[in-house]
Amino acid sequence: MTGTAAAPQLDRTRRRAAVVQGIVAVLAGVMVALAFAPLRLWPLAIVGVALFTWLVRQGEPARPLRRGTRWGYLMGLGLFVPLVGWIDVLGWYVAVALCGFMAVWGLLLGWGTAAVRHLPAWPLLTAALWSLAEFLSSRIPFGGFGWMRLGFTTADMPLGGFLPWLGVGGVSFLVALSGTLLAWGMERLREPAPLRERLGRGLVPAGLVVAIAAAGLLAGLRPATPATGQQVAVGMVQGNVDGTAGSGAMGYARSVTNNHLSETIMLMAKARVGQTPLPEFVLWPENSTDVDPTRDRETHQLIGEAVLFAEVPIFVGSVMRGPGENERQTTGLWWHPDQGITGRYDKRNLVPFGEYIPLRETLLPLLPILEQVGAQAVPGDQPGVLDVPLNEGRLRIGDVVCFELAWDTTVYDTARHRAQLLVVQSNNATYTATGQPRQQFEITRVRAMELRRDIVVSTTSSFSGHIDPRGRVLDKTRESTAASATYLVDLRDGSTPAVTVGPWWEGIAAAIGALALLVGLTRELRRHRGGVGALE
Repeated sequence: MTGTAAAPQLDRTRRRAAVVQGIVAVLAGVMVALAFAPLRLWPLAIVGVALFTWLVRQGEPARPLRRGTRWGYLMGLGLFVPLVGWIDVLGWYVAVALCGFMAVWGLLLGWGTAAVRHLPAWPLLTAALWSLAEFLSSRIPFGGFGWMRLGFTTADMPLGGFLPWLGVGGVSFLVALSGTLLAWGMERLREPAPLRERLGRGLVPAGLVVAIAAAGLLAGLRPATPATGQQVAVGMVQGNVDGTAGSGAMGYARSVTNNHLSETIMLMAKARVGQTPLPEFVLWPENSTDVDPTRDRETHQLIGEAVLFAEVPIFVGSVMRGPGENERQTTGLWWHPDQGITGRYDKRNLVPFGEYIPLRETLLPLLPILEQVGAQAVPGDQPGVLDVPLNEGRLRIGDVVCFELAWDTTVYDTARHRAQLLVVQSNNATYTATGQPRQQFEITRVRAMELRRDIVVSTTSSFSGHIDPRGRVLDKTRESTAASATYLVDLRDGSTPAVTVGPWWEGIAAAIGALALLVGLTRELRRHRGGVGALE
């Protein structure tokens, strides 16, 4: 075959190889996505990271960064489209924008994996790049979107034992490291050597993964934070909301509040005939009233009737007007039957384009559809721990509201400020019958394991319940139903090392990843100047 005839054949071979590699990149992302709820196929988190790392490190020496960038973006699409595609209930264009942007973090991973491929200890450095991507995606832009960190796949994984020691950020790093070690083992198995020698070389990385998993099982033996010897009976109410309305699911403001009043009556009726314990307070979810009860007489009366009937405080999830004109806050109100509102927590981590419009003055004239967001939500500035009256004493209750579950600082603040009991108030009615409510419940399990605390969850319509300090689900409601229950929950003191170590671990791992990326790119630049074409 002449050189002229061989060139087209070579180009076709390369194109076919590129298509196959692109499919593998997407498949690697899908594998990682399947490790999250609702399927929770947790081994695929490690396998997906390994497959992607191995793919980026293969191929011709020329143009490694270009290949890594391409495969990284495709991996990102494979990860985020199935994982957060549920956002399409707000509009297909919202899903396209979010998934398209989030895939950029996959692009960063592919670029970085290619850049550090020749550095010593590359499995460690590549894992640090995953920490860097999670660190940045949880902060950029508009406060970030940290919903899909690898640590949130570990509720049933041996590595989940490290959660109370290293936090979600540290465990994410260990998941990534397990994957990059497997990729190292895959490479060693393909080295030119006798089979027995190759198997021996491959056993070293595999042994390290097994050792990390075994250490996780031992770490998971850490007990719950100390109990005070007191219990509190928490009445949980899930009033139910019509989820078929999509993004308008909370539009029936008074009916939503009426639903929670009705279910509170059911809860107390069961308790007063002895079917369940009498609750000492009742937990309503986020947005159990979408109307400010301090300004709307009818809503105030509905909640007042619920509190008087229950004869115990109700922790009401409300939307409050203010502090400024055309502004609002998502709030938890501790409503006492005798003293009225005695505690308030304002949600700190808000959903961009869901609760507020970033760059509002610029974007609103260009995109009038954003008017549907309504009044601009304003974040709170205080930790979610309330010191409230209960019975003849006081209770320090820690509150995390829905989207806030993904933010370490917000969750850790409940332990730092000595909460005795943790609750989650959530409204996910808009996402009924999607993966979002299941993902959120799984994140809550991880947070319970991390803080070694019980968590009681109340949602408007999807998966309320009680989770113990080891992440075990003691009770869980069904989706799209009205439900209520009373849980006897231990009050606890103290915190876990994760509260202190977790942020440092993630920050240091991210810094190592950034430094490795800089060093790797510098080396590639030198190679490029030498004529190899590495930066293409």
